Amino acid sequence: MIFTSPSQIIFTVFGVNIYFYGVIMALAICAGTLVSDWIGTKYFSLKKETIIDMAPFLIVFGLIGARLYYCLMDFNFYCRFPSEILALRHGGLSIHGAIIGGFIGLLLFAKIKKISWKKLCDISSLGLVLGQSIGRWGNFFNSEAYGLPTDLPWKLYIQPQYRQVPYLDNEYFHPAFLYESILDLLIFIILVILVRKKINFHEGNLALIYLILYSVARILVESFRIDSVRYIFDVPVAIIMSRSIIVISIVLLFFSFINNKRKA
Repeated sequence: MIFTSPSQIIFTVFGVNIYFYGVIMALAICAGTLVSDWIGTKYFSLKKETIIDMAPFLIVFGLIGARLYYCLMDFNFYCRFPSEILALRHGGLSIHGAIIGGFIGLLLFAKIKKISWKKLCDISSLGLVLGQSIGRWGNFFNSEAYGLPTDLPWKLYIQPQYRQVPYLDNEYFHPAFLYESILDLLIFIILVILVRKKINFHEGNLALIYLILYSVARILVESFRIDSVRYIFDVPVAIIMSRSIIVISIVLLFFSFINNKRKA
């Protein structure tokens, strides 16, 4: 199976282009919000539509964080072309920035509504990873998030104008976006199973498990990718961030286990 992006634009209305990337991101946000709201009501004794009420906080802060983080990773370019900072239709959102920004929005909502922020993190993590799985397909239509050249049956064709300079003579690449989409879906299934089994996790632990699993998945995918925005000592920033998140999350899980064991 050869993947080929048909176009970035779905159609044009009154001279305004409607992009696949934006539509897919909207679908991802809606799906993640509705699923989290349903799970929060069914398994976390949360009032119905609480997550839907929180969604604007997550969306606004998440998008701001995702875009600012991405722009900071390519600081020189956006300093030269500051108008591109607001050009979301061109792509360029960072999940790590979205998590940071969304977390700030979540804390604000939790404070206003007087709800446990740790519980909200647990519930939101399921919708977030599902949204990530769907959202990765936006990269497909933008001809980005692709990996090393390959001749595998499921290769991805990249048009010359979107290829990295060292690989201009290559036509087919690993569909890194697809790998991450599948891994994110698997993580979502794992989290749902943990919730349905009613394992007695303490608040916040499910979100930490999500962070660990996603970070491992991201490291695996980044080992294929050749279009990462920024590197430090030849290591993609995404891998450095993911490794840091894994270490911090494991430490927090350990201390959570110790503290709760003492209370038992």
